[in-house]
Amino acid sequence: MKAGEELRTKARDEIRTQVGDELAPLTIPITRTLIVSGAIASRDYQDVHHDAELAHQKGSPDIFMNILTTNGLVGRYITDHFGPNAVLRKVAIRLGAPNYPGDTMVLTGTITEVDGDTTQVRVVGRNGIGNHVTGTVTVVVHEGSAA
Repeated sequence: MKAGEELRTKARDEIRTQVGDELAPLTIPITRTLIVSGAIASRDYQDVHHDAELAHQKGSPDIFMNILTTNGLVGRYITDHFGPNAVLRKVAIRLGAPNYPGDTMVLTGTITEVDGDTTQVRVVGRNGIGNHVTGTVTVVVHEGSAA
């Protein structure tokens, strides 16, 4: 948050929630620090997420992001759009092309279903070699509730 800005709850009418609406894209630089810190934070100590030499020995060109970090980034993408009252009810994702250091992932989303205060979003995270993550997220936004 920048100096002078207030944290405020988005009003329901400020959030795009019509079927077919597209969420603004989110660009995420994929750094070694992001990959390693995400693995450590999620207690995933597999060497392919922090040791480039061992990742090479196992056939990977470099370390790569784990699914838990990806899941967290997808959740951030949705809650950034829907605001602090958003509650993730279901996150169903599948990994594809690995996220390697030095690449960039761009998350995009399209609203596929709306039922009252529940919205389903189709999410795609694309990097330089293809789709890193695809899936759907179900989010509930209660007007005026504390999440």
